[in-house]
Amino acid sequence: MATVERAEEVGIQPIETFAAAHTTWPRGDRPAAMREAAAEFRGDFKSQGTVRAIRTIDLASAGYPVSFAFHGAARGVNPYVNILNRLVVVQFEDFEGALRTLVWEPTLPEGAAEAPFFGQLIDRFGEWLSYRVLTTEYHTVEQALAQVGLTPADADFVSFDHLHVQDLRMTMGTTAPVDDESQPREPFFPNARFVFQSREVDTFASVHPTQWAWYVPGGMDDVRTDKMILVDGDVQLGVGVALLWTPGHTDGNHSLCVNTPDGVWVSSENGVAADSWHPHLSKIPGVRKWAEFFRREVVMNANTLEDSVDQYDSMLKEKAVADVNRRDPRWHNVFPSSELTDQRRQWPIVPTFAYGGINYGRIEPPDGRGNGRA
Repeated sequence: MATVERAEEVGIQPIETFAAAHTTWPRGDRPAAMREAAAEFRGDFKSQGTVRAIRTIDLASAGYPVSFAFHGAARGVNPYVNILNRLVVVQFEDFEGALRTLVWEPTLPEGAAEAPFFGQLIDRFGEWLSYRVLTTEYHTVEQALAQVGLTPADADFVSFDHLHVQDLRMTMGTTAPVDDESQPREPFFPNARFVFQSREVDTFASVHPTQWAWYVPGGMDDVRTDKMILVDGDVQLGVGVALLWTPGHTDGNHSLCVNTPDGVWVSSENGVAADSWHPHLSKIPGVRKWAEFFRREVVMNANTLEDSVDQYDSMLKEKAVADVNRRDPRWHNVFPSSELTDQRRQWPIVPTFAYGGINYGRIEPPDGRGNGRA
């Protein structure tokens, strides 16, 4: 798929620190190599400075099978829990000193409902139960941006950790009408560059049967590619902002990494709760014992398991890069992009420790930042 710009043309820089760790063989040596590379990366990354501001805003929570959430380890009565998707807005300086805005995880619920897995849940439980009980919408993406004084036109970069349940025709716009619509769709983020791993775009273009349930059918048909940037591996967008390649959940999964005044945070959907990266601390029935029995350091979000060994090592990478949490240093700052809620109906499967969001600094509207979009 053709693109107009290459990553380096818009100031995105490759990170080579993890290249050898990702290819270490045999695989049993890979966890130690990943931790060593993470320590090197974190020191260099932190020395460059912090982001200007970061805010998270609740979008929607949706029902999710317990068996997926904790790889079958958790034990409870209700077979479904709710996971909460949040929009993340990051403002940072690029390598030329200009202030930029990254919008991370702008999931549109109407697009997510088109994914076969959720479509089948709606068919099974009916619209009333699906939308009134299993799902709660807090803000649209536009409302969430408005909360921090922005509009979709203010985004310089947009990305997702992976493209499950995304209908990019809604987000990126199209070059041809969709279905019986009379005109091509305009992009929701008209000025943004969309940054994806090339492996993720390839997967979406040719979905394997084991991946079918999670990608929206036709969700990339005729999308506008003039502002799509494809990357391969770890990259840095600017001061204090990187996208770390974390394959396994999908081949093209990547995780948001930000340096803040409270240390380095990583946002990921490889797990659904702090318990996922810290099962030895978990009070969720079954999780700690399962991890001890299998001698696992992490418990994966296991709805796909495209490559469980890679996903496991990616979670170790995320945890090793993240700093410890200042509220409780037993936990690292690995923030689930879809975080397990603590709703009463899913008890006792509630998070042992909840992050609740990441909030630093003040998001500035473009009119007040003094240097416009390049």
